[in-house]
Amino acid sequence: MFYPLALFIGLRYTRAQRKNHFISFISIVSMLGIALGVMVLIVVLSVMNGFDKEIKTRILDMVPQVTITGNNGQMSGWQPLAQSLPGRDHIVAVAPFIQGQAMLTGSFGAPAFSVLQGIDPQAQIKVSPIASKMVSGALTTLTPKSFNVILGQDLAASLGVQVGDHVIVYVPKASFSLVGVVPRLKQFRVSGIFKTGYQFDSSYALINIQDAAALLQMGNAVSGLQLKLDDLFHAELVSTILNNILPANLNAYTWINQNANFFQALAMEKLMMFFILMLIIAVAVFNMLASLVMLVTDKSAEIAILRTMGMRANMILHIFIVQGMVIGASGTLLGIVLGVIVSLHVTAWTNALQNILHMQFLNANIYYINFLPASLHMSDVLIISGVALVLSFLATLYPAYRASKINPAEALRYE
Repeated sequence: MFYPLALFIGLRYTRAQRKNHFISFISIVSMLGIALGVMVLIVVLSVMNGFDKEIKTRILDMVPQVTITGNNGQMSGWQPLAQSLPGRDHIVAVAPFIQGQAMLTGSFGAPAFSVLQGIDPQAQIKVSPIASKMVSGALTTLTPKSFNVILGQDLAASLGVQVGDHVIVYVPKASFSLVGVVPRLKQFRVSGIFKTGYQFDSSYALINIQDAAALLQMGNAVSGLQLKLDDLFHAELVSTILNNILPANLNAYTWINQNANFFQALAMEKLMMFFILMLIIAVAVFNMLASLVMLVTDKSAEIAILRTMGMRANMILHIFIVQGMVIGASGTLLGIVLGVIVSLHVTAWTNALQNILHMQFLNANIYYINFLPASLHMSDVLIISGVALVLSFLATLYPAYRASKINPAEALRYE
């Protein structure tokens, strides 16, 4: 088979046994270092993608895709708007809600602050999967004037209550009585407990929207409207359309706006981890550069002979670029294969290791999940392999340039 001369000689140098075994050792270490760096980067970014996916899924399950609220926190005369929205501009369903802050106390446990949300159960089922998150009780128990409450699992645990127990709800509103100004409070019966696997479990308490209106003195007003879309990625488009047609006292915002800082932090963390772990590949590339420099010194006599036989300097340059790229490409390919294999099986392997050691590596109370997720993105694999190959190429330039500048007379003087 025909090979260009530079490629042929470069591959021969790569496969040939060297007198200086230290150079061979450094070359192998460089290749393995690149492979290790590429593998670690692929696995770590896959795990971070998995965490990102799991957390976003849990957030987006509970957060409305688009929310319309009043600038003063209240919406009056909202019924015509709620009836006109479904079926237009990607909007599937609408549910009103009333939201406020409250402090809850139970028979046992310490008082806890929570987000008190009044909902219409029949409408809420159409915009939120909360009904499927119930671990006890049912969403339909939130009937008007029943003064039932559904708590997140962690919130119920901190209050020391179960279904059938009672809690006292205090809201930051004042009532005037014969004894003076007293805080507004009401006793509610716990009729259900839900679990989402995220922070909603420790901070949300749900009651009927009419009970919330009475407790928070909202009258016929609501805090806002929650919208369900046919595609959550249409949220920005829908919010833009709504803000152009809604009255000046109303504002529409999306799930992205509600969690913008959190999602930006996740993206920044992934980017910083990429640059930090890229240093592993950079160290391996520097080792490769050192091995190529030593190889050029070791092969100086052979290079001089090639030059005296008429080989041009740029051909010598190409020979050592080929040799360096063989090392870099081999390490990158090995790292990709190992990284993909580990990423595809890391969840099963960690679960098996947890069962063998009888240990729980991830605490669901801290990380929201009790397993190690992984989501392999081919775009990450392509970027990592591309950066590794570019660094490998850059590392070959200086040794190849030195080889191309060897003076045959000087190199052969003492041979």
